[in-house]
Amino acid sequence: MTTRPTPSRRALLRALTALPASALVLGEFPGLLGTALAAAPPSGSATRYTIVPFLNSNDGTVNVYQSDDATDFRLAKASAYTPPSNRIRDASIFKHTDGYYYITYTTHTWQDVSTTIGFARSADRLNWTFLYDYTVPIANLSRAWAPEWFVDSDGSVNVIVSCSTTDDQWIFTPYRLRATNSALTAWSSPVALAGIGENHIDTFIVKIGSTYHAFTKNETTKYIEYATASNLNGPYTISRTGDWAGWGSYREGPALVQLDNGAWRLFFDGYGDGNYYYSDSYDTFATWSTPKAMPAVSGTARHFTVIKETVSGGVTLAKNVTRSFRSVNYTTRHWMRQSGLLNLPVVTASSTTAEKQAATFTVVPGLADSNGYSFRDAAGNYLRHYSFRARFDPNDGTSTFAKDATFIARTGTASGSVRFESYNYPGYYLRHYDYQLRVEQADGTDLFRQDSSFVPVTAWA
Repeated sequence: MTTRPTPSRRALLRALTALPASALVLGEFPGLLGTALAAAPPSGSATRYTIVPFLNSNDGTVNVYQSDDATDFRLAKASAYTPPSNRIRDASIFKHTDGYYYITYTTHTWQDVSTTIGFARSADRLNWTFLYDYTVPIANLSRAWAPEWFVDSDGSVNVIVSCSTTDDQWIFTPYRLRATNSALTAWSSPVALAGIGENHIDTFIVKIGSTYHAFTKNETTKYIEYATASNLNGPYTISRTGDWAGWGSYREGPALVQLDNGAWRLFFDGYGDGNYYYSDSYDTFATWSTPKAMPAVSGTARHFTVIKETVSGGVTLAKNVTRSFRSVNYTTRHWMRQSGLLNLPVVTASSTTAEKQAATFTVVPGLADSNGYSFRDAAGNYLRHYSFRARFDPNDGTSTFAKDATFIARTGTASGSVRFESYNYPGYYLRHYDYQLRVEQADGTDLFRQDSSFVPVTAWA
C-alpha cells in the first residue's frame, strides 16, 4: 500500500516550541502481556491477535482489527469506541482476571495539554464502555501520553506512561503506575523508571524469566532503543541505540507479541513515511528481520498494542490420514506432485491412476511443531519450501528441513477450507500462482486469501 506520509503527533513538536503559545493469556512467561505459549494452536482452536488503533484520519475513535497470524489484520468493528469527551490515541489493550478486556489511552491530541489517561472496558473486544479519566498525580504535569499495560509475574497490573512537565512539555520520562485494587480504579504514586531517563517515550516492557526488557523511543535521535533491568522500576541499562536493529529512524510506539513459532514480533509506527511496520527476532532481541509494512492497515492504523489469545473455532484436520487438497477458487484443480514440485493441475475422476496418486498426501504432525502439519507423498518425501517454491524432498533430519516442512493451519475463506502458513516464515502462505504452489507473504487482499485457501477432500488414491 502506498500512502502519503503523515506527521507523527510529535514530529513537529520541536518546531512548534518556536510558535506562540500503549486475553492476557499467561504461558511459560506469566509476566508477558498478551503472550500465549509458543506453539501452533491445537486442532479445533485458533490463535487470535487483536489491536485497537486510532486512525490516521481520526483520533476521536478506534477501530478493532483481528488476525490469526499477526500479519493480515482484518476489520472486526469500525468506530468500536468513541470516548464521551476528548480524544483517544495510543490505546493499549489487555485481558484482566475478571474476564474483561481493558484499554487505556491518551485523552488529548498532541497539541493540547493532557494530564489524564482514559480507561474503558469490554466483554467482547468489540463493544466498549467508558470507565473514567485518571489524572496522573505528577506536579506541574503537562502531558501524560502513551499508557501501556504491563502485567508482572506476580500478577500485579501496571501502566507505563510517558509524562512531561511544564518545565519542558516535550521532554518525556516513563513512569510506572501500579493498580492497588482489582477493579483498576486506584493507582499507586507514579515512579520514574530509573536508567531510561528523560527524553524517552512510548516505553513498552516484557518480562522473560527474571529480566525486564524495555523498548523505548529516544525523542532526540528518533530511534527505538533497547534496555534491560532486573527490577520493573529499574535501574535499566540501555544497551542498544541508534539504528541498532535496522528499523530506521522516525519510529515510535513499539509493541511486542510472541508468535506461534516462538519468534518475537515488534510492531512500530513508521510515522516518518506513513507506514506501520513489523520485525521479528528469533534470538531474544539480539537481531531482527528486515521490517515490513503491515498489509491492509498500514497507513490507516496508528499506535497500538497487541493481545494474543487461543480461542475455539479453529481448523480441525485429522492427522495420519490421506487427503487430497482442492483449490477454493479453482474447484477442479488440486495439489499434485509433478517433477518433484507442487502444482495445481486439474484432477477429475477420469485422471490416470498415477495422477490420482500424485494428488494424494498423508497428513502428519508437523516436524517442527506437532500442533502444526506436514505432508508426505507416496514415496515418503515431504512437502517443504525451498527458495519459496513448494517442492518434495526426503527428510534430512535437520531443524531447517523440519521448519521448512511444517505449516500452521489457519481458517480459509470458504467453509471447511484451510490456509497453510509457513512455520518459519510467519505471514507467508502456500499460495497458487500460475497454477504453481509457492510460499508468499500475505498482502491483505481477498484474492490472496482465496488463492491460499484449500479444501481437504477425500483422497484421490
